[in-house]
Formats: sequence, C-alpha cells, structure tokens
Amino acid sequence: MKFEEYLASLQDKTVAVIGIGVSNRPLIELLLRRGVSVTACDRQERAALGDYADKVEAMGCRLQLGEGYLQGLDQDIIFRTPGMRPDLPELTAAVERDSTLTSEMEVFFEVCPCPKIAVTGSDGKTTTTTIIASLLRKAGRTVHLGGNIGHPLLAETGEMRQDDIAVLELSSFQLMTMTHSPQTAVITNMAPNHLDVHKDFAEYITAKENIFTHQTAEDIAVFNADNAITAEEAGRAAGRARLFSRKVELEDGVFLRGTAIIARHNGAEREVMQTSDIKLPGTHNVENYLAAIAAVDGLVPDEIIRDFAREFGGVEHRIELIRTLDGVRWYNDSIASSPSRTIAGLKSFDQKLILIAGGKDKGISYDELGPEVNEHVKLLLLCGATAGVIRKSVEKAENYAGLEIIDVADYHEAVALARSRAVEGDVVILSPASTSFDRFKNFMERGQVFKSIVNAQQ
Repeated sequence: MKFEEYLASLQDKTVAVIGIGVSNRPLIELLLRRGVSVTACDRQERAALGDYADKVEAMGCRLQLGEGYLQGLDQDIIFRTPGMRPDLPELTAAVERDSTLTSEMEVFFEVCPCPKIAVTGSDGKTTTTTIIASLLRKAGRTVHLGGNIGHPLLAETGEMRQDDIAVLELSSFQLMTMTHSPQTAVITNMAPNHLDVHKDFAEYITAKENIFTHQTAEDIAVFNADNAITAEEAGRAAGRARLFSRKVELEDGVFLRGTAIIARHNGAEREVMQTSDIKLPGTHNVENYLAAIAAVDGLVPDEIIRDFAREFGGVEHRIELIRTLDGVRWYNDSIASSPSRTIAGLKSFDQKLILIAGGKDKGISYDELGPEVNEHVKLLLLCGATAGVIRKSVEKAENYAGLEIIDVADYHEAVALARSRAVEGDVVILSPASTSFDRFKNFMERGQVFKSIVNAQQ
C-alpha cells in the first residue's frame, strides 16, 4: 500500500496513539493535519507534557492521560509505543472488540517506497546502523536513518523516492509483532537482554528473528557466525545468508584474516581494509564493521569504506571520550545497559580501568560480568539498584583477588572519588551494565548527566 492510500484509509477511522514520546509525536501531528480523529494516550499527567498538550489539543487531539490512560480503548486503529507489550490486558480487550493493533514501524514497513536495510541484535546495533547509513551516504545514496536509533520515519514517508534507502535500527520490542522484513536484515549477535519486559529469552529471540523470517528468496540476511544462536539462524534464512566472523574464514561473507578484513563470494575474495584503518577502539567495533561491510557489499566501494573507518570516531554514549584531565582519560559508555555490552567496553582497552557501573535490573544474570571485571578493572565504583548484584558477581568469581569495590550515592560522588584515586595515564569509564530507568529517562540522559559532571571538573 502506498503512503497516501494508507492515510486516505484512515479518514473514516478513529485512531489511538499510545505514548506521547519522541517516536510517536510526528505520527500524532501527521494524523491530525490529515483530519484523522486521534486520541493520544500517555501515563504521564498533563503537567509533564508541558506546552505539547496544548499544541495537539488545539489541532483537534483528544488526550487520555494518567494511570487510566489505557482504559476503554475502542478505537479502530491503535498504535502502541515501542517497549509496550502487545498482550497487555487492555490491548487484548481492544483487539477482541475488533480494534487493529499496530505501531509506527509496522506501518512504515507497509508503506515505505524504497528498499530497507535493518539491523538488530543484543549489542552493536546503533554503531552498525550508523556505519551502514554513513557508508551509503558517502557512496552518493539518499539515506533515511531511523527506528530505534531515535528518529521516527513514518511521517516522512511521503518525501521518499524508490531509489532511496531506509536504514533502520530495530529493537526486539519493535519486532515483536512485525509481519514484514527488510530486503537486507542484519543480526549483530544474540545474548540475554530485556528480560524485564520479555517473558523469557526464547521470546526475545523469536522477536528478533522477525527481522528475517518474512523475507523472500531475493532478500539478504547477515548473521554473526561467531554467535551460536545467530549462526544457527543463518540456516533458516529464506534468501541469501551472508555471514561475518572475527574467528573463522567463511565461504560466503566477510571475515578477519590476521589484521585484514576479507570479503569472499563465489570463490572470489578481496581485502577490504586492515583493522588498523578502524579508528574506533575494541574488537567489538571490528565486528561492527564486519557486519556493516557484509550489509553494503556491492553497494559501497572499498575505498569509501576505508576512508570512512579512518575518520569515524563513533556514536555518542558509546565509549565516547569526554575529555583528558590531568593525564586521565574519561569515557562515557552509557549505552552499555547489559553485562555483555560492558564487557565489550572493558576489552576495548589494553590496561586496567576505573569502572563506574550500576543502574536498574533487567532481570538478567550478571555472572559473566564478575570475572571480566576482576581481569580488566583496578577500582570499581557502584551505584543504583544493581550495585549489590554486580558486587556479588565480582566477589564470587574464581579470579577474585580482593578488587576494591566502593558503593557511591550518585555520579557526583563517583566522579569525585575516581578523580581523587586516578593517576596520569589512567582511564575512567562509565559503563553501567544496567538500564538507566532507576534514575534517568534513558541512557542518553544518563550519559549527558555524567558528561556534564566530568566536564565541570577544574
């Protein structure tokens, strides 16, 4: 269905949009401008929405706010917000009353006029997505970057052309009820995550797999050969499976041979670049490039890939160098909301670090984190709800040798203590291994707060 046809189909329908956050505001305003009957629902009270509540009401929107924001949903179309389970009792009841439950991203997949490259995985999604989009732009393509990376695209669909490319980062929440897959799908890796929302790891995996399960024989799916789950998934791809690996050579895919990144297909191979060309630190970023190269192979010349890798310094909040103060480097890795992500950050440096960690518990195991902290950390500063869980994982690990662990009240105390203990040449990194929702709206706000505290140091 074309975009204009979809909007026309809503003219005689009632629509509810659940969540008045960043991802849904452009949708709400688009529908109101087209004369659609819209009810916007949000748990927040009116005061928290500020002037925005007045703005959309003036456009004709009905607001349903506060604790009862999901009560009595009976609209023809209901857009759920990312992160909201589709089987909540209120949503199930609405569907039983013949409401159609969908989301901004699901509709975008139905009406987008151009090819789509989408990336999911437990770690590395944002960096890999950013690399793919940047490489395509460098190669002269018009790219629309969005999804979980923070920019909703549905409202912009009318401006897209058939020869453009949409590059998307997709979370498990966005994929849970997806019935379409992109022309090129990328799964960076798979590890337990978001088990505070998903029923179990199996449901999380099933959600992620929607990125490729609806593909056709003409489509491409990129899988991590080094991850047991994604390697198995490659055998179930409907179209062509491209693999990437840091550990083994592949018949069809992109892999590491010594320090050379090699692309091979149909028996022919070529060296794309050297790992020394990659400005970003850490082996996990080598993997991100392997995945990205597999996704754009044939679309972007190798010279552009090399030139970009030499200049690209990374995405904010992902092992981001904040400043060097008195010979000490301070890094913001607020994106690290899981143990595996923090482990990748710790392994990015060839020295022991001062680590600031802790946050909200997602219901996942921290057992794997303890041994890595003991190996890579010289001082551990903990705050937040997971402080005790992280401490326990460190102290019960077989390689625990008395690592100093200090509980702190907040980042102000953590930064002050880290600064008093750090010496020239040290690295201090915020890499929480937990979500931000105990104290912050999201990992971006958490990172910004940490950066402001570090930058305020004299």
